[in-house]
This record gives sequence, C-alpha cells and structure tokens, in this order.
Amino acid sequence: MDSRQTTTLGEAWQAYLNRLRGGDMGALPATLGLVVLFIVFGSLSDTFLTALNIANLITQAGAICVLAMALIPVLLLGDIDLSAGVAGAVGAAVAALAIDDHGLPWYVAVVGALVVGMVLGAFIGALVAKLGIPSFVVTLAFFLALQGVLLKMIGQGGSVRVADPVLRGITIKNVPVTVGWIVAVAVVVLFAALTLLRHRTQVQRGLAHQPLSLILVKIAGLAVVVLGLTALLNVDRSRNPNFPIQGVPYVLLVVGALLVLFTFLLSRTRYGRHVYAVGGNREAARRAGINVDRIRISVFVICTSTAAISGIIAASYAGKVSPSSGGGNTLLYAVGAAVIGGTSLFGGKGKARDGVIGGVVIATIANGLGLLNQASWINYVVTGGVLLLAASVDALSRRRRSASGVS
Repeated sequence: MDSRQTTTLGEAWQAYLNRLRGGDMGALPATLGLVVLFIVFGSLSDTFLTALNIANLITQAGAICVLAMALIPVLLLGDIDLSAGVAGAVGAAVAALAIDDHGLPWYVAVVGALVVGMVLGAFIGALVAKLGIPSFVVTLAFFLALQGVLLKMIGQGGSVRVADPVLRGITIKNVPVTVGWIVAVAVVVLFAALTLLRHRTQVQRGLAHQPLSLILVKIAGLAVVVLGLTALLNVDRSRNPNFPIQGVPYVLLVVGALLVLFTFLLSRTRYGRHVYAVGGNREAARRAGINVDRIRISVFVICTSTAAISGIIAASYAGKVSPSSGGGNTLLYAVGAAVIGGTSLFGGKGKARDGVIGGVVIATIANGLGLLNQASWINYVVTGGVLLLAASVDALSRRRRSASGVS
C-alpha cells in the first residue's frame, strides 16, 4: 500500500513501515544517526548544544551541503564527478579575481563564476555522453587539470583575498532578527499553502493523495524545526556582552534556497522525472523518447555551476582562495555526504535533502570531536566508518528491494 493512496494516518504509517521492510529506507538512517550524534556530543560536551556552536556548525556544513547537492543529479544517473570540488574553487577564484583585480561588483563576479562552472560542466558532459568516456576517467582528468589552472591563476604559494563585504558576509554575518523571523514564518506559511493546495487539487481530480492528517503532521514538523531553529539562533550567543551576536547565518538561507530549488527541480518537473528515469534504466528511458545524452550533459552542467557556489561559500569561510582550495578531502566529503544522506551510488535513488542531511552529519562529527579535543585521525576514522555503514545500508536496501520485486 502506497502512502499516496491511503485515507488515514494509520494507513499511511503502515504503508511507510511496509516500504521500510521492502528496503526503501530513504534518509531515515542518516536522520537517526544525526540524532544519535547530537545526543552523544551533547552529553559529552557542555558547549555542543549552545546557540554559538550550533551557528558555527551550520556555517561549517554550508559548503559541503551545497557541493553534495550539486553531485546528487550526477549520482542519480550512476555517474560521478571527481572534479566538482576543484571546479568550484576555480569558479571562486574567478569571482575573487574579478573583484580584486578588475573592480567588478560582487554580483557580476558571481555570474562569472557560474558561467565558468557551466562551461566546464558542458565539456565534461559532452565527453561522457557523446564520446562514451567513463565519467570517472573524464572527471579525474579534469580534477588534475583544473588544479593546474587554479595554480596558474593564483600562483605558487599565493592566495586571493575574499574581502567583498557581501561575499565574505555569507559565512561571518547574520540576518537581522526581525528579518529572520519574517523569513521563517514565510517559509512555513508558503509550504503549508502549497501543500494544502496540491492536496485539494488531487482530491478534486480524483488522483492518489496523502491523507490530510499526514499533511498536517508534515506542516507541524516543518514549523517546529524552522521556528525552533530560528528562535535558537536569534538568541544573543556572544561571549562578550558588549558585542551581541544574533540572527540566522546568511549561509543557512543560501543552503535553504538551493535545497528548495533542487527539490522542486527533481521532484516537481518533467526534467526531474527524466533524470530519475535515465538513472533507473538508461535504455528504457531512451526507448521512451527521452534524450539521454542531453540529460547526462545537463546534470554535469548543474553540478559544476552549483559547485561554483559551494566554492564561493568555502572561500567566504576561509577568507581567501588558494591553489589548494577544492582539493584534498573536499570532494570525498561531498560524495560521502550524499551517500550518508541516502543517495545511492548505483543511480536512480536520492533526493536533494540527502546532501544537506549528510553534510550536517559530516560537519557534526568534525565539530563534536573538535570540542572534545580528539586527535585529527579519529575524525577521519569515524567519518570513514559512517560512510562505510551508509554504503552497506544502501547495498542491503538494494538487495531487499530486488528480493521484494521493487525497482
């Protein structure tokens, strides 16, 4: 029984349990893991659950969450983009140099970074879709080449400052308290209005729909999370009474806006349905009239252009762009975040929220272990263990779905 064809909250709950038994676990393991991490770190550290640390955690998770969301359309097709982190750094370097060397406004610089990301994604996608080169090989080549491009742009041992107040403010400034409350209430009201309107339309047209009680529970749940988090972040969290720090970090609004955009694109548009179709069965999608090559190229364009936004957020947090930006573990953490959140590496399964949930999990591990003064190697071991556990859950879920006859 599908929860979209149920009439009561009890039936919807039973349908959800049936999906879990069938292997469709979605983001539940990551969500439960995040709750466990908060309980463990909250009990071991007096400062973990404070407003100041929660705000820091959100800021630390911003760039990884955005990069993980960028990778999800590519992962939905069963492909990979190893160059996304470095491509994002190149985009950030273009923006920083446009401001520092040419005096361009920040918004022109950001558009330039997005264009660079789109061009890179188009090249990568064309090589993968048109020439048939495996995405692993193509993006590995771009990963190496773009590091050289970044080094040429910045210079050995150099860096480019991110001093523009708007771009720098993404990670170091907060939304005014009143504006934060207005945005939070608007988000809840808009979500409620759109959800109820969609439910009414489905009922009037005789389409399968979720019970009204379940929709009300979802609205209430979102209200608790959004308004509760806003209330926490609007409390003065400064340790110096002479310099108050209040408000929602701007980076949270950026991540939230991208989450809404990606969710709408993948779940409410024809394009999104085509992406899932190609990821589920490429040949069947081609026979159904879907332009598979165009879809494959487009997901790489989306990935690298969004990666440029992630690169700008990371540069804002660091205050600079350097030749090492986007390298190291940046891409690995982003892929890990998507998988931990519930996106399958086999393609056809995943949502935009997976990148956000997984990114918060990874940031929570680093943040919590840092507060406990644990050695750096422990962070790597724990994060690797969580990723391996998530991949194991994904593999077992696929096996259970296959056994139950669910694609």
